[in-house]
Amino acid sequence: MKKTNFDRYLDKQMRDPTFAARFERAGEAWDVALQIAALRGQAGLSQKGLAKLLKTSQQQISRLESPGYEGHSLANLRRVAEVMHARVRVVFEPEEQDTGKRVAEGAARYRVKRASAKGS
Repeated sequence: MKKTNFDRYLDKQMRDPTFAARFERAGEAWDVALQIAALRGQAGLSQKGLAKLLKTSQQQISRLESPGYEGHSLANLRRVAEVMHARVRVVFEPEEQDTGKRVAEGAARYRVKRASAKGS
């Protein structure tokens, strides 16, 4: 596929670490905003309707659904999820560049340890 002028411009800008970090954060905020709006839409609610359930204002719901808003608190997201019959899941992922340091690994899978037949 042929690159557009915008593709070339974005490639150049992404070489700047500061720009790349801001771009990544904006994408995360966009994802949260779209998920909230999608949940609300699936529930057949307007922003005003969701605001009524959360005992807040329509403006606050609009803010939560704004891609530029980065003030989402975990408590507030949990309130939204609760009234929408959903759950909030936060995932920390390792950075893509390999620095050789290993602080975060892939998502851990937790299992319940079962008692063995011998020890019971």
